[in-house]
Amino acid sequence: MADRSLRGIRLGAQSLQSEEGVVFMERRETTYKCDTCEHVTTLMFSADAEPPQKWECRACGAEAVLRVDGKTITPDATDEKVARTHWDMLLERRSRAELEELLEERLAFIRARRGAGEDPTREKIGA
Repeated sequence: MADRSLRGIRLGAQSLQSEEGVVFMERRETTYKCDTCEHVTTLMFSADAEPPQKWECRACGAEAVLRVDGKTITPDATDEKVARTHWDMLLERRSRAELEELLEERLAFIRARRGAGEDPTREKIGA
């Protein structure tokens, strides 16, 4: 087997697919300018896609702002998503009174188990 080898092709180096019949989407060039280092970043997006108003600068990592027709636009504050914490998601499912009641039940259960001297690994605490 060692004396045989595949000839005429480098495995993994070239694709065997052709670009015949492939239709590329229309694209447009979008530019972003960083206020910190004055670096301009150019990216290609699909013509029907809405480009983001902010992009991370490749040079310094600060926020670069979208430029349209050579003018820097001011980003809308409405596009920013407010981060939801675990507490916020919990309050969507239960009221504060329900949560306090559940906490008291669990604390009473844990206190009773500790007082009885049981093995804590024997029984699982469920939600």
